[in-house]
Amino acid sequence: MNPALRRVWGLVYRHVSLYRRSWPRLVELMYWPVLQMVVWGFISSYIAGLQPGTGTIAAGALLGAVLLWEVALRSQMGFALSFLEEIWSRNLGHVFVSPLRPRELVAALMSMSVLRTLVGVLPAMFLAWVFYGFGLFALGPVIVAFFVALLMMGWAVALLVTSLILRHGAGAEALAWSVLFGLTPFSAVFYPVAVLPVWLQPVALAIPAAHVFEGMRAALLDGHIAWGHLAAAFALDAMWLAIASWVFMRQFEGARVRGALLNIGE
Repeated sequence: MNPALRRVWGLVYRHVSLYRRSWPRLVELMYWPVLQMVVWGFISSYIAGLQPGTGTIAAGALLGAVLLWEVALRSQMGFALSFLEEIWSRNLGHVFVSPLRPRELVAALMSMSVLRTLVGVLPAMFLAWVFYGFGLFALGPVIVAFFVALLMMGWAVALLVTSLILRHGAGAEALAWSVLFGLTPFSAVFYPVAVLPVWLQPVALAIPAAHVFEGMRAALLDGHIAWGHLAAAFALDAMWLAIASWVFMRQFEGARVRGALLNIGE
């Protein structure tokens, strides 16, 4: 195996072992996505019952939005919380005594983000199909593109959160849970971008998730793939990731020079 891949796998295996030996950790991964799906599923059923025609379509779009937004949330949290696990266990300094490079750490955290997202979101999607007859995969192969675009956005936000933790220490840890929720009103998750005030619409269109959810609604409501929105989502993801990676590397080098990698959790 390539030495870099071996180092990435070693870090991933460390985190996987934590979940393999602790069922409460696994339950926690699934708890919030399933809870969100159940609550919004009942709301969607209520809306569908009020207006059997239009309400059913709107309910499907609402439940689809909840499930897809969980992909972005779990992606960001999976990355950031895996990094925080290294801090809480006082292991970050030890990790970088090894030959592990920063980009390999990022690759391992991204891998853990994907695993945590799949474990958290797939059961919720399955239960949405069982309880409410809503299958997100009925959208076809484009759903994979939606998943990937939201995963990439989650990584970009998580890199920025991690950079803040490297810079400000424990004072920034709360952002690992809250920062992406602050983007929800501008990400067009539950409503089209056109609903927002005109001056806010350019802000929404600069967020990759807004294009993903515009594309999801086009697929659900109109039955066509909005390729323009999909291309815009991936272009913005690439730009966000490039900026976030640059910020992360600067903050990482600063933390290394200050010796903060050894006492960042204090």
